[in-house]
Amino acid sequence: MGRMLEDASKTILKENGIPVPWHSVITNSEEITKQHLNKPCVLKALVPVGKRGKAGAIKFAETVEEAQRKANEILQMTVRNFPVEKVLIEEKVDIDEEWYVSITIDPQKQMPVIIATTEGGIEVEELVRNSPEKVVIYHVEPFTELQPYQSKEIWSKLGVTGKPLVKATAILCNLYTIFFKYDCYILEVNPLVLTKDENIVAAASVMGVDDSALYRQPELGGKVESGSERSWRPLTKLEKEMVKVNDADYRGTARYTEMDGGEIGFMCGGGGGSLLSFDALVQLGAAPANYTETGGNPPEEKVAGLTKGILSKKGVKGLFVAHNITNNTQIDVMARGIVKAIQELGVDPKTFPIVVREAGVNDEEGKRIFEEAGITYFGEDLTIEEAAAEMIKKMKGVS
Repeated sequence: MGRMLEDASKTILKENGIPVPWHSVITNSEEITKQHLNKPCVLKALVPVGKRGKAGAIKFAETVEEAQRKANEILQMTVRNFPVEKVLIEEKVDIDEEWYVSITIDPQKQMPVIIATTEGGIEVEELVRNSPEKVVIYHVEPFTELQPYQSKEIWSKLGVTGKPLVKATAILCNLYTIFFKYDCYILEVNPLVLTKDENIVAAASVMGVDDSALYRQPELGGKVESGSERSWRPLTKLEKEMVKVNDADYRGTARYTEMDGGEIGFMCGGGGGSLLSFDALVQLGAAPANYTETGGNPPEEKVAGLTKGILSKKGVKGLFVAHNITNNTQIDVMARGIVKAIQELGVDPKTFPIVVREAGVNDEEGKRIFEEAGITYFGEDLTIEEAAAEMIKKMKGVS
């Protein structure tokens, strides 16, 4: 999944009929001039994470000098592991009430779900737990539009009436259209502001897009960082390269997360077996250099590209590959991809430890390909933990 920064999401909202505050992006406080201060402004750290207010990364200013000083303060911050490189500056909205609305996919019901409340500006999770009567959770039938009567029903249940009800009804319908138009997995407005003159404005927005659907969203090019939702910090250069490897072919998955240090390149099949494999190495005293999942029958080229990425990290002295039988990935395709990568890189399995523990579809053919390339192969005759122990033994010869 891919995050979108707030300036980009607000631009999309505006282009699709949602009122938003005037806004601009700066990278240096000297860029702030009188044109930004026609009225009091808000300065926000432009990072792809929430709870910026709690982190002190949202500030208010009424003069150019004050805005410049506070922008400098924000630009020196790191918010939840993300260094602040840009600041969003926008006009301060004249707030009467703060509401909340989000649209996402309910994983249990596998349906779009709208969550709305007139108690915005707070953590909605707490509100759902402590005051569920103040929240409307509304599931929408898949592949249908949100009808105005449905939107009106949601806001009416929350006590919205009159002119604000008419405007909120239209805005929610537009938000739902945007959610599907751009293949979003989350579209959140918090707060959705009712102003003192009874207008409704999206004062803050979060928009996340399914990165596997970006091929049909060319207008989002450069606005979405593919794979960023899986990271708790900015993607490294190598992680970005592996995102490109994954996106180059829709078949199968290739997810790479770089670890600090580590000597063992690690490739697994996802799910519980992956965690078991990773934990087995750690419990035996090893330090994996990465956490990498691949599954869903990726093609040979994708496997080769992922393997090259794993081995390209500085300090990697060995490779451990483990799939459980329930992964349902073709082992012969995995074998051809891995062997292709090490041969093109000039890696010699006689001096560079490689241990593969595979089980599943075409594992006999996979075994033949691995062993002909000089790679140590284990099947179901060894557990994942036992194969990890064999990897540790091999690593002792090169450490």
